[in-house]
Amino acid sequence: MIPHLGPFSFSFGIPDAIDIVATSVLIYYLLLLIRGTRAVQIVLGLLTLVIVLGLSNLLHLLVLATVMQYLLLGTAVTLPIVFQPELRRALEQIGRGRFFRRAPADDEAVATQLVGTVAAAAFRLASAGLGALIVIEGQTGLREYVESGTALDAKLSIDLLLAIFNRQSPLHDGAVVVRDLLIESAASFLPLSENQIVAERHLGTRHRAAIGLTEQADAVVVVVSEETRTVSVARAGRLSVRIDDEERLRKVLEACIRPRRRAHAAEPPLWLTNLLTRMTRASSDQEKLRA
Repeated sequence: MIPHLGPFSFSFGIPDAIDIVATSVLIYYLLLLIRGTRAVQIVLGLLTLVIVLGLSNLLHLLVLATVMQYLLLGTAVTLPIVFQPELRRALEQIGRGRFFRRAPADDEAVATQLVGTVAAAAFRLASAGLGALIVIEGQTGLREYVESGTALDAKLSIDLLLAIFNRQSPLHDGAVVVRDLLIESAASFLPLSENQIVAERHLGTRHRAAIGLTEQADAVVVVVSEETRTVSVARAGRLSVRIDDEERLRKVLEACIRPRRRAHAAEPPLWLTNLLTRMTRASSDQEKLRA
């Protein structure tokens, strides 16, 4: 127990340290859960409303403060409806024991295998005259698009991609979403680009969908045209020229896909580890003072 310090006094023990660390971990994993979804923008909007409310109270703007209070109250009532997909996903992951499971490592070897598999499958699809949309997930999560299709959670392979985009397959109409070496979903719907310049180029639906997704996320999309049997890559809202050979596609994908350390995303951050260490030391010092 820390003694009185002038007119102020407080106590800090091991239960308090555990309480703070547990709350920090919970907030961290909740943020990790909504990362890459539209819920992030909603949270930022709520924070903006709270800041405006705080400023209006500080400056004694009574009318604005009253309006903001009622607005936040109504927003709080609708939060369970707005965050329904995220809440359902969190409860499902907790029930399956996957909420705190570490993400797979995304290292150089994984990136190389991913690029090689996608490039080889793309040109085999093109030679067979089969259209395809292969989405390679980046730092921005694509959960809302994954959930729009059929969940697979299958290991990435050339044969599986060929089977999915076969005309006889019920999953061929749509996009495949790939994360690391895992096919998360097939037959996923992607947003079409609303860019006027793209519309004037008279591109097909696959190409417009690839551009539309990359306008909203940092994903890389490989497009195989069924009509022209050509392969192109969409990234950052732009579509590349046709790529003629598999080796060139490998180089393009390797330039777009940098190895990311997603394995560390599910681990507690460094600041949380340091905070836990300091709290443990503080508790030990208090025990020594008691002695």
